[in-house]
Amino acid sequence: MIEPISLTDLGTKRAEELLAWAWNTHGARAAIVTSFQNTGCVMIDMAHRVAPKLRVITIDTLRLHPETYELMEAVETRYGIRVERFTPDPAALSWMVQSAGEYLFFDGREKQEFCCRVRKVEPTERALATVDVWITGLRQDQSAFRKATLKAANAVKSGRTVLKLCPLVDWSEDEVNGYMAANNVPRNALYERGYTSIGCVICSTPTLPGEDKRAGRWRWFNQLHQHDSKECGIHLDGSGI
Repeated sequence: MIEPISLTDLGTKRAEELLAWAWNTHGARAAIVTSFQNTGCVMIDMAHRVAPKLRVITIDTLRLHPETYELMEAVETRYGIRVERFTPDPAALSWMVQSAGEYLFFDGREKQEFCCRVRKVEPTERALATVDVWITGLRQDQSAFRKATLKAANAVKSGRTVLKLCPLVDWSEDEVNGYMAANNVPRNALYERGYTSIGCVICSTPTLPGEDKRAGRWRWFNQLHQHDSKECGIHLDGSGI
């Protein structure tokens, strides 16, 4: 029997406490879902200490940077875990490329969202069907769109509600970097090349000083103001975040 706890009470827990609570309360029905950016790597390191059996899931779009694949392998070796990889449906991916082209995301917001739907959103929905607690690396300082993100909220995905936890939501970039340095946490090499948000090859690029941390995502939309939220669709859900 799972003891009820309010979203407000969950929101007062420290990151390590939240990860431990997720595993102790929900076991294999809880998982860190990460793209292996810094916050995800910090959560994996924390979980190794307080909830070493907590599942780690990633969405492999089959278009990630080589550095990201290298980091996944380094994380698996460092922590002795197996990262669960969810990939696009082969038939859907083939049909998309044949009907709209491999680089369809350059042709406007609608096609960019279509590509993200096939490569990221649908695999994420399959992954979330296996959990009741979805642990993400969202932080409030990542973009204006994410400032309202809560540490604990209910999210509606594919007609069902899952608990969405963001343990590092109120951490600053300096705090994340400080934790990584102090604990020798594996880090994506792309950060040293000016990247501040890392996704697929082409669709994520380095940012300049003073730019929004997600300005490098789908950079060709920046001047057109076509995609102010700069979201692929994974976090556009019933939780309001």
